[in-house]
Amino acid sequence: MATTPAPTAPKPLAPPPRSVLREPAFLRLWAGTTASGLGTWALPFVLGLAVLHRDLGAAGLGLVLAARTAGFLAAVTVGGVLADRHSRRAVVLWSALAAAVAAPLLAAGLGRSLVLMTFAAALAGAGQGACRPAFQALTAETVEPGRRQQANAAMTMAVRGSTLAGPTLTALLGAFLDVRTLLLGIGVLWLVAALAPGKGGAVTATTETTAESVPGPSPRAGFRAEFLEGIREARRHPWFLAGLAALVAVIALGYSATSVALPLISRDRYGTEWVLAAAMTSYTVGALAGALVIARLRPRSQGWAALAGLGAYGVAPLSLMLPVHPVVVVAAYAVAGIGIELFNVPWFTATQREVAPDKLARVSSLDFLVSYGLAPVGLALIAPAIVRFGVTPVLAVCAAACFLVPAAAALVPTARHFARTAPTEARTD
Repeated sequence: MATTPAPTAPKPLAPPPRSVLREPAFLRLWAGTTASGLGTWALPFVLGLAVLHRDLGAAGLGLVLAARTAGFLAAVTVGGVLADRHSRRAVVLWSALAAAVAAPLLAAGLGRSLVLMTFAAALAGAGQGACRPAFQALTAETVEPGRRQQANAAMTMAVRGSTLAGPTLTALLGAFLDVRTLLLGIGVLWLVAALAPGKGGAVTATTETTAESVPGPSPRAGFRAEFLEGIREARRHPWFLAGLAALVAVIALGYSATSVALPLISRDRYGTEWVLAAAMTSYTVGALAGALVIARLRPRSQGWAALAGLGAYGVAPLSLMLPVHPVVVVAAYAVAGIGIELFNVPWFTATQREVAPDKLARVSSLDFLVSYGLAPVGLALIAPAIVRFGVTPVLAVCAAACFLVPAAAALVPTARHFARTAPTEARTD
């Protein structure tokens, strides 16, 4: 007589993955990144207040800000090499401490010594530049591969939130505190950035990478040799070079053109500063919304989707070309902000996934060096171009570049997934 098999108990459902925002190690890293972002974005506004209070002249402000930019560009390369050669946590610590020390030096030189302020600004820029690639690599060490996109979205939200809150907090505190006290407050923010992050390395041994194992440089290799090793690693990833070229085109042409043209059009076409303020605020709010979306969105072809988001920046110069209602300009900037983060988060995540872990900081430093380094060149060329050819033709060329260069980058075979090999299965969660 046949017997009926006993019913088996259903397998319990796997618990949902723990949010990265509930991990103490990541929260400490996030707090440090947020503090560094606030310190970075607050400094130009505090120095602007110094000009308003006549403690610093306009020419002096330009010199100090130029020294900060030079310090950033010089140190971002050095920081990438050091972060691959030594502990990423230690590089964050010492670079943030350098920026913290620069704050009281700026306060001491204010109204007394422009030379001291210029030196302090260069030191502050160096601290800011050196910590950027180290923070990128430390994120990969702290967060396991499956949750890095969410972590990078949280990081970029911290940066965008800083750009939104930094000027507002500075203006609010400036009503009650003098400029020297505000500068010292920036130093405190950098102390938080130095001390808040914990040690990385929790997931280093299991870092997911599709790149074949490549021997790293000798620990005693020179700086130049190690930096060139990072360039060779970047060249092994065609999608990275294509995406970097698209990013440079959008920043050096699109972003630079809108930075110069928006104030002019806000004044001459609309006769109010409201359009300028609303558009810039809309861009930041759009970027925050884009980061929220991409924290969970997993497109089947993430590289193509990211490049499409980057190309969406072209709607900003396009809206400035046409005699549209100012609300259209504000909406276009919101779209541009959403698109830029639909690119940034997958871009950082793919770099952390694909690049050899021992070369990640150097490749990240190359990213920051090229994109940030060419931005001032774009700004310097756009203004004379507008004077020579007019606003509309320059905006048309820049809008076309924003649309066409990312589209061309998408034609690179490995750009579809931001990976040298296609994923075995598409993720749509």
